[in-house]
Amino acid sequence: MKLYITVPSPFARKCRIVAREKGLISRIEEIAVDPYANAPELLAANPIVQVPTLIAGDGLPVSDSPVICEYLDGLGAGPRLLPADGPERLAVRRMETQANAALEMGVKLVLEMRRPESERSPSWIARWTQNMGRALDALEAAAPDANKLDMGVITAGVAVAWIGFRHPGFDWRKGRPHLVALHEAIETRPSFMGTRPG
Repeated sequence: MKLYITVPSPFARKCRIVAREKGLISRIEEIAVDPYANAPELLAANPIVQVPTLIAGDGLPVSDSPVICEYLDGLGAGPRLLPADGPERLAVRRMETQANAALEMGVKLVLEMRRPESERSPSWIARWTQNMGRALDALEAAAPDANKLDMGVITAGVAVAWIGFRHPGFDWRKGRPHLVALHEAIETRPSFMGTRPG
């Protein structure tokens, strides 16, 4: 299998962590590409030239990090990171979705700040910053526990690490002791240590 990534991408990092947790890393070639340069191999696999994109075992592309992670979870060894069904699955999906929402707001902020200053929207910057904070507050209330590893906990851990990396002026730690504890514990796992963005 081939996994097209950019090293700083939190969505790619999530897939890379799942691959390691599920014992699949020896079966996956991680290929760093530049989506903004329309990397030909990525464009051939994904018409919107977005990472992560996985070329699965059957040779077909799989895109979108939750879909890739679910595919890898079913393929790999060890306990399921995403329960098969029932209330447990919904609880994990809720946390994963909230963490992805925090990341989406953070990505919007990064892209907006890359625009020329005269083209930036202060109102959108303020809204996305507030939304990112509210998503983190919702994660804090859910109290993710690094000792109960699942797709939601992994995504929450990726989210706080990436927000700290990309938005150093945003104090994600203040008033969020559960997320601070999660970050400190989960970043010691080999799968997280081997995939840090910078």
